[in-house]
Amino acid sequence: MSGGTSLTVNGRSHSIASVPQAILLDVLRNELGLKAARFGCGEGLCGACRVLVDGRPVASCDTPLWSVSGKAITTVEGLGTPDAPHPIQAALIAEQAMQCGYCISGIMISAAALLAETTEPSEIAIREALDPNLCRCGAHNRVIRAVQRAAAEMRASAA
Repeated sequence: MSGGTSLTVNGRSHSIASVPQAILLDVLRNELGLKAARFGCGEGLCGACRVLVDGRPVASCDTPLWSVSGKAITTVEGLGTPDAPHPIQAALIAEQAMQCGYCISGIMISAAALLAETTEPSEIAIREALDPNLCRCGAHNRVIRAVQRAAAEMRASAA
């Protein structure tokens, strides 16, 4: 049975054949081929599957397709391009803030949401925004520096 759900992902409209009860992460990865969001815990607790839904970070592993119909979804693939990366993408590379890479797409999504709200986040605000994202590699301090760098670069480019 086809759900016929319409989604806007990374600025493009898609007609989704999956049933409305399908999980957003499965649709993104398997139907749309967007592999950056990863399955981690399956309960929305680790952050590996985070995407932006109308600008808000959401765990896609426990989000039913029907609940995002008509909303704007942004995955890491939609944050920037290789030629024009989002400031958080460039800063994470510059700070060498990635180790195994499993969690980093969710971290980028959480950081991008924070930076969309403010380009002057305190270290406490950064830590709070990234709290739902688990990283077993211990790159947290480098990630914090990367978010601070991205914020500074966004302020400089706006001036």
